[in-house]
Amino acid sequence: MTSASDNEPVTVVVTRRVKPGREAAYEAWLGQLIRDAAPLRGFLGAKMLRPREGEPGVYTSVFRFDSVENLRAFEESDLRRRALAGVAGLVEADAIWSRFTGLELWFTPPPGTVAPQPSRFRMALVMIAVVYALVLSLGTLVSVIFAGTPPPLRLFLTIVIEIFLMTYVLMPRLTRWLAGWIYPRKEVV
Repeated sequence: MTSASDNEPVTVVVTRRVKPGREAAYEAWLGQLIRDAAPLRGFLGAKMLRPREGEPGVYTSVFRFDSVENLRAFEESDLRRRALAGVAGLVEADAIWSRFTGLELWFTPPPGTVAPQPSRFRMALVMIAVVYALVLSLGTLVSVIFAGTPPPLRLFLTIVIEIFLMTYVLMPRLTRWLAGWIYPRKEVV
């Protein structure tokens, strides 16, 4: 049975600790994997994030597929099996995989949060409130400031400002402030 989320784009975030001195080989391996995956059905792209300062050897890769079904096909492919065999000597441990569909990408759990994904219903409520407030306030402001501009351009400008505010300012802060509600703790019996 296919659920609604199976037909949504899916993002996989993979974190690996690379052995010291093997960084160049790892980057070459990952680059080849991305090139080999490019023609796969539903593959939307990938990005490599190099280690942050203070986290030597920790690489993060972000892979996007147009559906869970196409991601599963990649996960079960010979290409992936060969790639995993080829990376074994370059990394210190197994990779940490996180899979996100839909709205989860707007929500980053605070450190120490046990729940792997936030409540979809609660995410939707937060997003409705944020989008409503932004559309109402920014839409009005942009309409006043750019009154002589064609409506489609004003709408585009409003959307660009809203997306940047949501991604970089509002959602990270709201996720921290509302963490106890978005990521409800499960009762231990």
